[in-house]
Amino acid sequence: MSLPSDFFAQQQERFDTLQHSLRQAFDPFGLVQTTFDAQRAWLSHPDKLAETLGGWGADYVHWVTFTARRFWGEPDTDLFPPHPDDTRFADPIWRDSPFWDGIKEWYLFNTRWLQDALYATPGLCENGCSRAAFWLRQVLNAVAPTNYFFLNPVAMAKALATRGDSVVQGWQNFARDQAAGDIAMTDMSAFKVGENLATTPGAVVYRGHLLEVIHYEATTPTVHKVPLVIVSPWINKYYVLDLDPKKSLVRYLVEQGYSVFITSWKNPGPDERELAFDDYITEGIDRIVEVAREVSGSDAVNLAGYCIGGTLVATYLAWLAKRGDAARIASATLLTSLTDFSMPGDIEVFLDEEGLAFVENTIRRKGYLDGKEMAASFRMLRANSLVWNYWVGNYLLGETPMAFDVLYWNMDTTRMPERMHCYYLREFYFNNKLIQPDALTIAGEAIDIGRIETPLFMVSTEEDHIAPWKQTWKLIERAKSNIAFTLSTSGHILGIVNPPRPDSKRAYWQGGAEAGQSPDVWKAGQQKQAGSWWPSWTSWLSGRSGEQVKPKVATRKHAKLDDAPGWYVLE
Repeated sequence: MSLPSDFFAQQQERFDTLQHSLRQAFDPFGLVQTTFDAQRAWLSHPDKLAETLGGWGADYVHWVTFTARRFWGEPDTDLFPPHPDDTRFADPIWRDSPFWDGIKEWYLFNTRWLQDALYATPGLCENGCSRAAFWLRQVLNAVAPTNYFFLNPVAMAKALATRGDSVVQGWQNFARDQAAGDIAMTDMSAFKVGENLATTPGAVVYRGHLLEVIHYEATTPTVHKVPLVIVSPWINKYYVLDLDPKKSLVRYLVEQGYSVFITSWKNPGPDERELAFDDYITEGIDRIVEVAREVSGSDAVNLAGYCIGGTLVATYLAWLAKRGDAARIASATLLTSLTDFSMPGDIEVFLDEEGLAFVENTIRRKGYLDGKEMAASFRMLRANSLVWNYWVGNYLLGETPMAFDVLYWNMDTTRMPERMHCYYLREFYFNNKLIQPDALTIAGEAIDIGRIETPLFMVSTEEDHIAPWKQTWKLIERAKSNIAFTLSTSGHILGIVNPPRPDSKRAYWQGGAEAGQSPDVWKAGQQKQAGSWWPSWTSWLSGRSGEQVKPKVATRKHAKLDDAPGWYVLE
């Protein structure tokens, strides 16, 4: 009896389906698989394994000898020094006490050895090595002695000094955060949107199913006729650009004579699961541009986008270029915005086929991606400073986190509608189609960022782990625009929220950028300038913002509906 010709193909398909289901259930991000790959690689190279284990043995002897000498009175010499940015062992007791110094050195010795051994794994591909290194860091960070009460001498000393009050407060903090579903990074009671955040006077002049448009009129006697439209990221709320008066970019702009319109996106729930990326073009960015044109009376606007808002701006510029409407945008500013996702930073550890499928399934069960889930993923990228630091402070030490408006904003999360976010993750991040000419059709138009000729002002940040600056640079290789590029010190948020002030700790490099120029060569050719890049940006904008006219807050068609900050930001 002969088997059907497609029998083996059917069995292979069933096996693949079963394997996919098991991986989705137990190992969606490939940790177990990568571990097995590394083990097989070492077992197939016993000589290198023996050499590596021998290295551990030699370090172990050094640790034992060093610890014994410490108990006999030898001063600390940091046999296995922590990373300069690692503050977990900053308290003097980790140096002064031979016992606690020994525990610290044991942890650091094994941490260093495990990470070195991983990178030395023979035959492990670069992608697999990076993925394994990420998950290994999560484990090593989690098992640090500082994270456990009876292995943390600072926490125990505080409990004794406070007669147990710190322990009680720690439990109360833990219960509070359990109820909120997140580890508090700041004193959440210290801020309220509309009272001490997002306080720049403005008016909601449009409200639709996707966004509110907030108009901030200039506080100067006259205003530039060409308004500035800011597209905020919808993965967070817009008021990162309007924090307290000293940090508010919006307030700074209106004081410089600019009429500002900004997107305040609706926080979607299950009913908005079908919102598509097309909607963010037609009912989002295109809508606010039209509102700004109608209120201001200007034929064109200056456009700015931050993070994913900048990605939307670049897509919109290509969309307009295909339609022959590029003249509606006088200039565009992209703040820490990716268009090429081939190397999107550390977040790529979550985005292989299985990991992406897991995220998509999670979104489909609810109709949206909860902002807390996204925030947790980004916090894992800097787990020591963004997770375990607060674990120790909130729960082991019983402290209330310091009030910090940026961290409050960071915890004031939003949701992502299913259809839009699955499309964005798969087509932009995973398939990287935005850089492929006409590979994406959005709102009826084939998208090619090579069609963009609008003058561009690009700002990236030196320490950005969400939109690495050398990755944002790649738009320069494709767009036909005249481009001014700025590289600010600091990271994704603080490099942008960087007001001009005498005590500013920031600096920046700035200059024209051309295709074919490497980012390192460009940086080497620019002079580092102290302070904020905001004044140079507004100077660049002023030449593209038209004549001075009388301010106009609203029109009959776009009358004032509410005072800023509106409704949607409070959802």
